[in-house]
Amino acid sequence: MMPGPVVTEGERVTFRTVERDDAAFIQRSCTDPRIRYSLGSIHHRSRAQQEEGIEEWIESEGTVTFVACADEEDAPRGHPDDEETTPIGSFNARHVDGDRVWLSYWLLPEYHGEGYGRDVAETGIDYVFENYDVHGITAGAYEFNDASRGLLEAMGFTQVARRRESRYIDGDYYDEVRYDLLRREWAEQ
Repeated sequence: MMPGPVVTEGERVTFRTVERDDAAFIQRSCTDPRIRYSLGSIHHRSRAQQEEGIEEWIESEGTVTFVACADEEDAPRGHPDDEETTPIGSFNARHVDGDRVWLSYWLLPEYHGEGYGRDVAETGIDYVFENYDVHGITAGAYEFNDASRGLLEAMGFTQVARRRESRYIDGDYYDEVRYDLLRREWAEQ
C-alpha cells in the first residue's frame, strides 16, 4: 500500500489521495464485519472488484475519496514510506457535482473510540464545503450504530428520516436513520 500525496489535514489525521495500490486497504470496508455492517456493505468484494471500484467510483468526477492517515510528524507531503504514515480509514463524499453530498467514512476497528472519527468527519466536511458549491450534506447510520449516530448529532446534523427495516445485515433487518447538515449550519458552528 502506498497512499498518495497530502490533500488536506485535520488536527490528527491527514487525507491522502487514494491510489490503485490502496485497493487491499479500501477492501477492508467491505470485508471486515466490524466495518462493513456499519456501512451497510452486505456483500464482500474481491481485490479485483475493489480495484475496478476505485476506477469506477473513486476516480469519478462526482466523488471525493481519501485515505485517512495518521502521519508521523516529519512525513513527506508526497508519497511517504510505510513507517512515515499509517492508513487508519477512509472518507468518501459522493455527488459533489450536485446540490447534496452523500457522506460516508470509516476507521479500522483498532482506531475506534480514539477521537479519530470526529477528526476524519470534520476534516472531510470542511474540505467539501471549501471546495464544492453544495448546499448540504446527507449521511446515514443504521439504528444499531450508536457511535455514528451520536457523532453525526454532535457535529450538528439533524435527523430527517428513518427508513424502517431498510437493510438486511447479518441475519436481521435494521432501520437506517438519515441526517442532513446545511452549509450555513456548518458555518455557524
